[in-house]
Amino acid sequence: MKFTEIYQELVNSTEVIRALAANVSQEEAQSKPTPETWSMLEVVCHLYDEEREDFRDHLDFVLHRQDKETWKAIDPQGWVTSRKYNEQNFVEMQTKFLEERKKSLDWLIDLAHADWDVTCKTPFRIISAGDILTSWAAHDNLHIRQLVELKRYQIENISRPYKIAYAGDW
Repeated sequence: MKFTEIYQELVNSTEVIRALAANVSQEEAQSKPTPETWSMLEVVCHLYDEEREDFRDHLDFVLHRQDKETWKAIDPQGWVTSRKYNEQNFVEMQTKFLEERKKSLDWLIDLAHADWDVTCKTPFRIISAGDILTSWAAHDNLHIRQLVELKRYQIENISRPYKIAYAGDW
């Protein structure tokens, strides 16, 4: 694994997320293409909670605490409703996510020479520290794709009565 490149991916994806969320109103942030999909607000809330309660915490657990504690269970899908993500303040949640990401990046930079091969047995699988770090970067990409799709949905809505078909197939 190339730590520096994975770290830079996290830095870059932070800026992409910041840009995709910029200048989005509360109403736009709460809108959803369908009831089953997530809004931009729900995505940002999810990223915030994942930052604090999943990736950073679980990576720290594998690297430093697994002899003293047990793996902490999380419920990212359930949090969407139990934590009322779509009722939160969009600007506030963006700020919270970006603050937590900065903490993560500051913490991660000191781990460049960590043992990425150290593993931990979780309730689901055996996972390495390297698996968690690389999954963290890939997780950002999943939600960047989701945010891009939501941006396109917003463009379609604000463009009416005009059509965006000339842009190309989606």
